[in-house]
Amino acid sequence: MEKKSYLFLAEGFEEIEALTVVDVLRRAGIPVYTVSITDNYEVSGAHSIPVKADLLFAEADFSEIDWLILPGGMPGAVNLHDFDPLNAMLKRQNDAGGKIAAICASPAVVLAPLGVLDGKNVTCYPGFEEMIQNARFVSGPVVQDGNIITANGPAAAMPFALAIVSANYGKDCSEELAAGLLMTK
Repeated sequence: MEKKSYLFLAEGFEEIEALTVVDVLRRAGIPVYTVSITDNYEVSGAHSIPVKADLLFAEADFSEIDWLILPGGMPGAVNLHDFDPLNAMLKRQNDAGGKIAAICASPAVVLAPLGVLDGKNVTCYPGFEEMIQNARFVSGPVVQDGNIITANGPAAAMPFALAIVSANYGKDCSEELAAGLLMTK
């Protein structure tokens, strides 16, 4: 069975961070599905843009996970943090050495309280650094440390997505995709 990646949508998610990642991963051929943690397929982003999720959390089959991906946004990150089934899944994924990616406020608001970032080099949205107690904050758009990729905000959405592609398929694939997207170095 092919592993799948899941990007989680909560009310108030940052639209650029979510949709850029899904678009880039699908272009690279990474099977990625948007998952609503609400009881509705339609989830409204931080800027009132409604997005229809591929799956509801309750109906998703999480037996073969590649990536668990968390967009930021407020109150999206807080809503992800408050969803216990996702927290349990993130802990299991991390304990198994599985891949997790989070951007903007989500590294600090969702992952740090779970201990997922402990001992790692990470970044997050400016102003949330104090919430990351047991990790090493690194100022920069995207930071990868082992099984964890973090990014600092909406402008980092494209490099964040390309870092996930690079982690899966290598730097050459990521660079080729970036060139096709007219990304400059």
